Amino acid sequence: MSAIRPVKRRTIRDIRAAKGKAPVVCLTAHSAPVAAVLDRHCDLILVGDSLGMVVYGFQSTLPVTLDMMIAHAGAVVRGSTRALVVVDMPFATYHESPEQAFRNAARVMVETGAQAVKLEGGVEMAPTIRFLTERGIPVMGHIGLLPQSVNAQGGFRTQGRDAEAARRLVEDARAVEAAGAFCMVIEGTVETVARDITEVVAIPTIGIGASVACDGQVLVTDDLIGLFADFTPKFVRRYGEVGKAIEEAVAAYASDVRERRFPGPEHVVG
Repeated sequence: MSAIRPVKRRTIRDIRAAKGKAPVVCLTAHSAPVAAVLDRHCDLILVGDSLGMVVYGFQSTLPVTLDMMIAHAGAVVRGSTRALVVVDMPFATYHESPEQAFRNAARVMVETGAQAVKLEGGVEMAPTIRFLTERGIPVMGHIGLLPQSVNAQGGFRTQGRDAEAARRLVEDARAVEAAGAFCMVIEGTVETVARDITEVVAIPTIGIGASVACDGQVLVTDDLIGLFADFTPKFVRRYGEVGKAIEEAVAAYASDVRERRFPGPEHVVG
């Protein structure tokens, strides 16, 4: 009986060691084929609850369920071999209590094979982060703009615009670090504040709409490849126009079907 060769993935130790060194490359994936492509280039793949909008067509991340995240995360883990896979904990699956968070996070880890989970929140979420990390569940933090708290924050607003707001964000970052998170996302935050946070914490910061000084960057892959044409956030750089390419391919196919150019003799049997 041959021995099973363990998959050599990035570990949380690898990500932590990147602080102040090589920038961490992170993108989102929600399927095995996309994960396989990203895996060759990314240190970290995030199964983001942004799938609620880019896959399911919701207006926010709030309707996303734990079952959705588990189904997509399992596909991403199976489609990748190299990158560390982190799974977003969806809204209302970890807010009630640390015990609730542990039950749901443990289910994610067991059922998907992912290496870590991500929780939104700063000072108020630190006890939950500590509860998880002390029980063997690695946690990526998330501060600044919190999509799951969009209603409480009054919309998708840039965070840290005044001195008091900046001070609170630094407190959030320190609390997340002290609670045991191995890295943290800083989203939608004034550049100088994100830069300051990166300098004062000892764990890597992953920016999205933050600062080039962060220890890494993350984007939603669907935004990066130009799958959608109706809206592009300010912080996104489009590296492709996949949506346009898909439309052109579909239009050519539809034309060939209507004009009976497809299928041709080479596409049928006999």
